[in-house]
Amino acid sequence: MKVLVVDVGGTNIKVKVSNKPEVRKFTSGELLSAREMCSLVLKNCPDWAFDRVSIGFPGVTRDNCIAAEPVNLGRGWKNYDFEKSFGKPVRVINDAAMQALGSYEGGRMLFLGLGTGLGTTLILDGIIVALEMGHLPYKKNRSFEHFVGTHGLKRVGKNRWHEYVFDVVNYLKNAMVADYVVLGGGNVKKLEKLPPGSRRGDNSLAFLGGIRLWDDKFLKKSASV
Repeated sequence: MKVLVVDVGGTNIKVKVSNKPEVRKFTSGELLSAREMCSLVLKNCPDWAFDRVSIGFPGVTRDNCIAAEPVNLGRGWKNYDFEKSFGKPVRVINDAAMQALGSYEGGRMLFLGLGTGLGTTLILDGIIVALEMGHLPYKKNRSFEHFVGTHGLKRVGKNRWHEYVFDVVNYLKNAMVADYVVLGGGNVKKLEKLPPGSRRGDNSLAFLGGIRLWDDKFLKKSASV
């Protein structure tokens, strides 16, 4: 079974098919709709055959559907029928959850995506729970992502941001009773040292996560799919 994995971002869309090493990338942007995304993927990958499609989406997903319009993309994503556009079975999951699934090595894992905001996903013995903890209050009635997201990094500087990341990782790891934490997202490379009990993820693991979405032996259940 060949799986086409689509990793949707606010700046770029990255695409890979499971039987080839090549990754193709093209621009997304704040005006991109779901229909246009599907059209771009098919236009840029006409030589790729696939049987299934996995989509990692930067927003809230529920029951294999996009539950709300995204912040950094265009309109027309909520409840969009991707199977009609691709002509294949499709599974949709939050993008942080997809990378988390690719990073998972068993047990109770908390994934934290350090990017524009703070992506949060818990995986417990193969059960995925996509969370929105980044929006919860942390300090001074401000959210976690206000301190450890990109805007927080720019506001307080790298050294102070580094301290906030350590504190937030420890706080959320204890709250979720996690065995370990995987740190992903574009800003993880700015961490010279990692908080105790955590390891560095890799954005490329999102593709492995997309493939695993169709592996019933690996994935027991998902709160996102």
